[in-house]
Amino acid sequence: MSAGVARGRLSEERKAWRRSHPHGFVAKPETAPDGSVNLMVWHCIIPGRAGVSPHFPNLVDSTDWEGGNYPLTLYFTEDYPSKAPKCMFPKDFFHLNVYGSGMVCLSILNEDGWRPSITVRQLLVGIQDLLDQPNPASPADHEEYQLFVKDPAEYQRRVRQQAKKYPPLV
Repeated sequence: MSAGVARGRLSEERKAWRRSHPHGFVAKPETAPDGSVNLMVWHCIIPGRAGVSPHFPNLVDSTDWEGGNYPLTLYFTEDYPSKAPKCMFPKDFFHLNVYGSGMVCLSILNEDGWRPSITVRQLLVGIQDLLDQPNPASPADHEEYQLFVKDPAEYQRRVRQQAKKYPPLV
């Protein structure tokens, strides 16, 4: 797939995002010092989700991730949308499904799970879901997996501590 196809799709994604995007989310292509836009690298913010009670849908509760705005960078290749972008949180981001490098481990980012029809919007909402609903069947980090399984209270404490590192945008 040529870079023209990737850039064309990303340009359309950018237009769609600017028209409508989920509340609290940010997704912007990188801007160079000279003002030019690099559509192949997007800087994003994923807000921590507020919880909803399964028994009382109108009752909003908190999740351990609530209150944080988590930076994520999307790296697209010339093969996009045939191949998924690389999704990176900051190095040493604390999550069961995030490698020490910051790379997100999510089934829809794998070769078998990726579909060219997946949009930036769907990808970011999927990663937000992963934050609060980690997948212990596919851990990216052994230490975080052990905490999640053997000491969930400590896992939750570390998540809440991390949320404070990424305060809400003003």
